[in-house]
Amino acid sequence: MSSELAPWLLVAGLGAFHGLNPAMGWLFAVALGLHRGSGRVVAWAMVPIALGHALSVAATVALFLGVGTVLELALLRRLAGGLLLAWAVWVFRRGHPRRVRVGMTTGAAGLLLWSFGIASAHGAGLMLLPALVPICFADTPVPHLATTGARALAVVAVHGAAMLAVTALLAFLVYRILGVAILRSAWINLDLLWATALAATGLWLLGA
Repeated sequence: MSSELAPWLLVAGLGAFHGLNPAMGWLFAVALGLHRGSGRVVAWAMVPIALGHALSVAATVALFLGVGTVLELALLRRLAGGLLLAWAVWVFRRGHPRRVRVGMTTGAAGLLLWSFGIASAHGAGLMLLPALVPICFADTPVPHLATTGARALAVVAVHGAAMLAVTALLAFLVYRILGVAILRSAWINLDLLWATALAATGLWLLGA
């Protein structure tokens, strides 16, 4: 049971970590709320932010599953590990790719596009690859498309729900109670931590 549960806990934990990172959306939601003077705007922003994040993750998952149906599991692990390591090196050396710029007057479509771009630039879906292998391909020498697709959708849903829960909680805590000044004195460089996690996971997959 523990071996079956562990990948799902990883999926949910990564969603929570994404929600914790201000660059993934809650800081923008707070900024929109302060700019427009409404807590309802903070709540409204959660929908396109979560949807954009989920679409970015789903795109990565779909690509991975497509490749996984034609490659052996061992080769799939090495491919995933190499991709994670390469992305980490890129982030360490160059920073995240150019991000979508959206202003404070943006609507739902602009916020969704921004969230999709941010999640993609951070490689949000890439960190799910270690969990996708046991969830979607374990004990399935010839993966069944319908079963694998259903499991992949469940991965995206669990990850997105955890991300949304943490994003919404932090957005309202900062907007209503803490204030954005907390970022100056009580925050860490989550981007650096994320790049380190990408590299460590990539090395682990390559050595697995």
